[in-house]
Amino acid sequence: MDTAAPDLTTPTPPEALASPPPPVSFAEAFRFWLKLGLISFGGPAGQIAIMHTELVERRRWISEKRFLHALNYCMLLPGPEAQQLATYIGWLMHRTRGGIVAGALFVLPSLAILIALSWVYMRFGDVPAIAGIFYGIKPAVTALVLHAAHRIGTRALRNGWMWGIAAASFVAIFAFDAPFPALVLGAALVGYFGAKWAPGVFALGGGHASRQTHYGPALIDDATPTPPHARFARTHLVKILAAGLGLWLAAMALLVALFGWQGTVTQMGWFFTKAALLTFGGAYAVLPYVYQGAVEHYQWLTPVQMIDGLALGETTPGPLIMVVAFVAFVGGWLKQVFGPEALFAGGALAAMAVTFFTFLPSFVFILAGGPLIEATHGKLGFTAPLSAITAAVVGVILNLAMFFAYHVLWPQGFSGHFDVLSALVVLASMVALFRFKVGVMPLLGACAAFGLVVASLPPGWR
Repeated sequence: MDTAAPDLTTPTPPEALASPPPPVSFAEAFRFWLKLGLISFGGPAGQIAIMHTELVERRRWISEKRFLHALNYCMLLPGPEAQQLATYIGWLMHRTRGGIVAGALFVLPSLAILIALSWVYMRFGDVPAIAGIFYGIKPAVTALVLHAAHRIGTRALRNGWMWGIAAASFVAIFAFDAPFPALVLGAALVGYFGAKWAPGVFALGGGHASRQTHYGPALIDDATPTPPHARFARTHLVKILAAGLGLWLAAMALLVALFGWQGTVTQMGWFFTKAALLTFGGAYAVLPYVYQGAVEHYQWLTPVQMIDGLALGETTPGPLIMVVAFVAFVGGWLKQVFGPEALFAGGALAAMAVTFFTFLPSFVFILAGGPLIEATHGKLGFTAPLSAITAAVVGVILNLAMFFAYHVLWPQGFSGHFDVLSALVVLASMVALFRFKVGVMPLLGACAAFGLVVASLPPGWR
């Protein structure tokens, strides 16, 4: 979500800008990546803004041109672009171990927090105070999804063809329940062949401004030679791909040995591996696919629990796709992976396993593709399919917003009552987001407080 990055900067004396900063030790970088993992609220826009402020402006570890070059590559990949950007910069600075540490620390604090919050949710979710908090937050989440559709749409729907792709995507998933992978594939094919006919229609739009500001010489500056470990070599590419595939096979083999192929955690690993390869357009784009699989097909959790999980994901640091840890925890708990006497252990194992399978492809993409990108200096192909996929994502997210609105405004279905209070919270949240640009955390805090007030009222006053 778009929120302002916290002001972590201090003015840099002008005389200090005449020369690049001193080399950064691995220990110093480790401390920074850990801090980033703890403060990375605000969704990808806020997280990227924090990294730009800290790494480009304040610390000058990397120049803005090199920063945007890495970001453009991450934007082309499936997966959370902010986490991949941290992995890329960590790898560029301190080789493979730097990339692994940067990417892992971006995720691990969020995983620990979500496991704890998921336990509170499953253990005490029926307590009136907890129920009241979620009552207030759910309508705000509906508004946040609508805001995400608008934000992505203003960037992606630049002409009538893109609007048509978005509309077709919405109709396909809303009216015909088309699977999300089919929508991604169809949009990619439209973009690929459409670019041959009308390349200007499908040119990748500038989601990030090309205007650059010079903040002084950087440790990795515009003209800094590519370090030896970041130069492309086929042997390196093969090693990374083999290591990634080997880790995936080893993890899946372990789960099959423990639970069998049809076991809950094994199926979660397989399902979220596929989800990790389909997250073009960010977490909101893949949530409908997660809903189709986790709620409708596998029934790991209910639709209401899915909305509650997204609310929790919005309130924790790290990528929003970390909501999959909540999905897995609830599924592991309800399916009693380790039996009724070890519900927490089953949920925690499922959450950790799903996090591994969700983020493993991101590390492989960066560590394997980074050297090639450093060699090409931004000459990236296949942007037309990405443009079409992003347009289709807008329709998918709009469908997700309607799904949330249905369950929030008609809790018992259309045959039940219309929740007027929830509708007012949705409207107020939309005004706060669109008109006053209120941040995610203040909005959710205010709605949670409202929910607590409503929960304290006698039934006749609600």
